[in-house]
Amino acid sequence: MSDVEALPSSPVAAPARRSAPRWLWLIPAFTVLGLLFGVPWWLLVVSGSDWPTPVVVAGTLLFAGVLVAFPVTMVLGHGPRRLDAAARFGDTVIGVIWVLFTWAILGYAARFALFLAGVDDPLRSRITSVGTAAVALALLAWGYVEAMRVPRIRRVEVTLPRLGRGLNGTTVAILADTHYGPIDRARWSAGVADAVNALTPDIVVHAGDIADGTVDRRRAQAAPLGTIKSTLAKVYVTGNHEYSDEAQGWLDHMEHLGWDALHNRHVLVERGGDRLVLAGVDDATARSSGVTGHGANVAAAVAGADPDLPVLLVAHQPKQIPQAVEAGIDLQVSGHTHGGQIWPFNLLVRLDQPAVRGLSRHSERTQLYTSGGAGFWGPPLRVFAPSEITLLTLRAA
Repeated sequence: MSDVEALPSSPVAAPARRSAPRWLWLIPAFTVLGLLFGVPWWLLVVSGSDWPTPVVVAGTLLFAGVLVAFPVTMVLGHGPRRLDAAARFGDTVIGVIWVLFTWAILGYAARFALFLAGVDDPLRSRITSVGTAAVALALLAWGYVEAMRVPRIRRVEVTLPRLGRGLNGTTVAILADTHYGPIDRARWSAGVADAVNALTPDIVVHAGDIADGTVDRRRAQAAPLGTIKSTLAKVYVTGNHEYSDEAQGWLDHMEHLGWDALHNRHVLVERGGDRLVLAGVDDATARSSGVTGHGANVAAAVAGADPDLPVLLVAHQPKQIPQAVEAGIDLQVSGHTHGGQIWPFNLLVRLDQPAVRGLSRHSERTQLYTSGGAGFWGPPLRVFAPSEITLLTLRAA
């Protein structure tokens, strides 16, 4: 009898499992790209419209050329080289193709309705192709204007039963998701600062995603934040995008610009003999980012505060609300969602977040205000998702 037969329980090295080739992730990625580009191409250029051959060839070459250039520019713009010109092109393509894809789907529905109405091809297909293109172009132009404008002011009153009478009427201006990035928006940033100052707020909050890039790359765009004024406090917390670009650097820079960087800590504000705990935590992605000493910690943020005082917590993502509820927070202020930014992306955001925009209640005590954001990420577009600077007015019960 062999040794192995005598000791059947002895460990025997199992054949090593071969890991899946890294290139396999390209299959779903290029499948998605194929659908995003292929669906509008088929509707606008090929399917049933019987366009002249030069039109079909030119349209096909345009879609194919952009499809090939898109992944290249995204790698150059958002990879190690961080070329802003490439990022501008790639980011714009994301928005344009998403709008075309969305309205092409609706165009197919319109085409079916015309079929039921007895409209024959090629007229039926030409009507839907031209109509889809016209609607998409109008939305892209409007969406660009909406993205690049100084946000409108959204005024909301929030009643906090534990708020002292001396703080009744305290105003909180909320900025979120300024996303200073490849498009130089220093003038826009100055306009945002002027708009906030015109509100003469008691408290100003920046709820994260300040920029896409390091402090050195986005310093000029962020500079107007140093001109914002408040009577009681200015506070800032990190968003998920800071954890791609030196989060600690942005915390330090905001302190340099005169803001309190709430890295899992709080400050007290007082008026009329009553006090409010103004706390802030790191973004939900901080702990997994690998940045030493970072990770959302609500308990640490309110440690040492009088438990009888009301607490306003700034946390970048709405989905951080369960921790706020557990800690008995009165109001959490968040951003991150951009209100969906480009319809109907808000429906997908809702799958990941408990709220997309506005005021919501999550326990008997805890409320959440989700800002639609001041800026934009990636595509310079906002379609049915307007930007905002929010002015909350806190009311005592």
